[in-house]
This record gives sequence, structure tokens and C-alpha cells, in this order.
Amino acid sequence: MTPHQIQLVQESFAKVLPISEQAAEIFYARVFELAPNVRSMFKGDMVEQGRKLMAMLRTVVSTLDRLDVLVPVAQKLAERHVGYGVQSAHYAVVGTALIDTLGKGLGEAFTPETRAAWETAYGTLASVMIAAAAQPA
Repeated sequence: MTPHQIQLVQESFAKVLPISEQAAEIFYARVFELAPNVRSMFKGDMVEQGRKLMAMLRTVVSTLDRLDVLVPVAQKLAERHVGYGVQSAHYAVVGTALIDTLGKGLGEAFTPETRAAWETAYGTLASVMIAAAAQPA
């Protein structure tokens, strides 16, 4: 990612933080709409799950310029998700839900350039996680 793309992601995420609870609700509703079969993977409190999502996004966004920090975090996250039954095809669903959520939450502030920056960021993250999940335990 370029420094400008990182800046776009970080600035737009700062606008999401005040509405993080609603953003998490929109995100999971979209995930379940796109892939109803994954609903059974979520057995706990969805409000708490939303908090975990936003905390992880905060970590990812804040370390986009420090891949030496971000990559190990993403790899460990992927390893945990394998235990929940997450498969590589689920990453595309999550990516679509994330982009749709950002578009809905940010409105006109989610410019094509900002969208492209998020798509690059998520694509990079998903690639790292898919590769980590494919490694033998």
C-alpha cells in the first residue's frame, strides 16, 4: 500500500469509530445476508463480537504502515479462525460485507479512491490470513 492509501484508510476509519457499534451491526447483518450458513459459527453475544471486530480493525488500521507488526497479528487471527470453521471462501464474503458497511456508514466520504484503498488493505490482510490458515498446525 502506498502512504496515501494508508492515510485514506486511517482517516476514513477515524470517521467510523464514533459509530462503531452500528457499523458492527451493519457488518454482521451483511455477512449473514451474503452467507447465511456462517451464522452458526457465532454462538456468543453479537454485541461483544462487534466490539472484537472493531478492536481488530483498529489494530489493523493502525499498523498498516508496520507490516512487521501487522502480519504476525493477522497470522494468529487466521489460526484462531480455522478453529471456528472459517474457510478461504469466507474471506471474500467478509471483504464484501466490510466494503458495503464502510460505504453505508461513510456515505459520500467513501470516495472511489478511499474504497480502492480499503480494497487493497483488505486484500492484503486476507491474503496473509488465507496463507496462514493453510499452514499445517
